Amino acid sequence: MAVPTGKTSHKRKSTRRSAAYTIKAPALTTCPNCGALTAPHKACTTCGQYRGRQVVVKDDATASK
Repeated sequence: MAVPTGKTSHKRKSTRRSAAYTIKAPALTTCPNCGALTAPHKACTTCGQYRGRQVVVKDDATASK
């Protein structure tokens, strides 16, 4: 069984773990219908369209209640 031969320093441990804590910006695309930023392969949250079809019905009358 492998046993570490010496103590791992704080710097070496932090350098090895630094890749796990990087923050990546979310991938966003523009909606071809309204131009709003949306997540790829998802319906637009502003207009409700996906690949040129209306898939989510936005009703302003029920949203104001």
